[in-house]
Amino acid sequence: MMKSFTLKLRNKMLKVSDIIQIKIDKIVFGGEGLGYYNGFAVFVPMSIPEDELEIEIISVKKTYARGLIKNIIKASPERIDSYKFTFEDFYGCDFAMLKYESQLKYKKLMVEEVMRKIAGLPDIKISDVLASEDVYNYRNKIIEPFSVYGNKIITGFFKRKSHEVFEVDENILNSKLGNRIIKELKEILNKNKISVYNEITHKGLLRNIMIRTNSNNKAMVILIINSNKITENIKKLLFKLRENIEEIKSIYISLNSKKTNTVIGEKNILIYGEESIKENINGIEFNISPTSFFQINVKQAKRLYDIAISFFDNINNKYIVDAYSGTGTIGMIMAKKAKKVYAIEIVKSASEDGEKTAKENGIENIEFLNGAVEKELVKLINANKRIDTIIFDPPRKGLDASIIDKVAELNLKEVVYISCNPSTFARDVKLFSEKGYILKKLQAVDMFPQTSHIECVGLIKRKNIEIFLKNI
Repeated sequence: MMKSFTLKLRNKMLKVSDIIQIKIDKIVFGGEGLGYYNGFAVFVPMSIPEDELEIEIISVKKTYARGLIKNIIKASPERIDSYKFTFEDFYGCDFAMLKYESQLKYKKLMVEEVMRKIAGLPDIKISDVLASEDVYNYRNKIIEPFSVYGNKIITGFFKRKSHEVFEVDENILNSKLGNRIIKELKEILNKNKISVYNEITHKGLLRNIMIRTNSNNKAMVILIINSNKITENIKKLLFKLRENIEEIKSIYISLNSKKTNTVIGEKNILIYGEESIKENINGIEFNISPTSFFQINVKQAKRLYDIAISFFDNINNKYIVDAYSGTGTIGMIMAKKAKKVYAIEIVKSASEDGEKTAKENGIENIEFLNGAVEKELVKLINANKRIDTIIFDPPRKGLDASIIDKVAELNLKEVVYISCNPSTFARDVKLFSEKGYILKKLQAVDMFPQTSHIECVGLIKRKNIEIFLKNI
């Protein structure tokens, strides 16, 4: 009762628009700094431990408040610039205010924190995060929304908690080729006065631009428009873009006339060049189409996949399920040693790209199953297909509990789990532990420098196997 009363008193001390001074103690999962004002928790985006700040309170809840930096009184030694502190100052990147070695330090601490709190592993200590070779311009895919600013067509990022677009001189994460294409496209569009989509009135043509590039410096351009048909004028402008930038090997127009936040349309029409661009990983040429899932940091992806495969005890002549396979990247790499790989993916175009890649590379022991993992896995089991192990690489929401149940029913000795969200990974590790499994290995990999996002790969083993081995 006293604790609740004390919190209410502290809460009343703060209100929206208050300007206060605060020192940041730590960075919490999600990337925001945390400090205390008279014992009351205050979260501050773009802040760093040891920062002494003047902030403006933007929201007050029962047990915490949030504030934005107004001024840096004393900068943390880990901050790269003591005069820049907004989301926009750092090109929409929520960790770019940190020196890179500090980004890695806090990502490691964030992973350990969620594993302790959510997975229920109080004593966990993980090895250092695997650093990225490239910390800028590493993204092979970028999507930028169109907007109008000062009668000029711009592209960029949404401001934090907003749909207002701000433009940057250069997208520090996008490939250099991608940046060059977007800059050239904006010049062409501005000369021709093309209308820009307004999500309130649902009028205007230009919605988003997507650029996909590969390690061979080739590019695919996808222009997303608010229309049910392609106009000759738009085609002509995109052909002009291709004339100016010869690295463009493929151009699509995506028709999206729905009132939706989904970027890509249901109809993606090829108007120039090849249906897909290719990316080489471990000697396999992968096809990438507009809607294919493919790791955005290819150099790190290669290292991530090598770690994941090394976690398995032995994949020689095994029957393996690659769950959430995307274009079948890791599945095809494993197929070099495995007896059979079942690649399950819900996005049809990604499965089709995978089938095309397998055929072109002469990989015959992989089968692509288009559908939801929880359904396709059951079908394999009901068909009495042999399954020795599974590698998971789910979206941010993690695994459906029914999938973990199936792993336990199959009595699999081990599974490997790649995750882009440590929080849901930790939750699933907890669910696995309730089914008799234990997290045996964990490696964090920095796929996304300058952001608070972190990828993890874990080896999850059946507990009785561990006990049996100890007693031998």
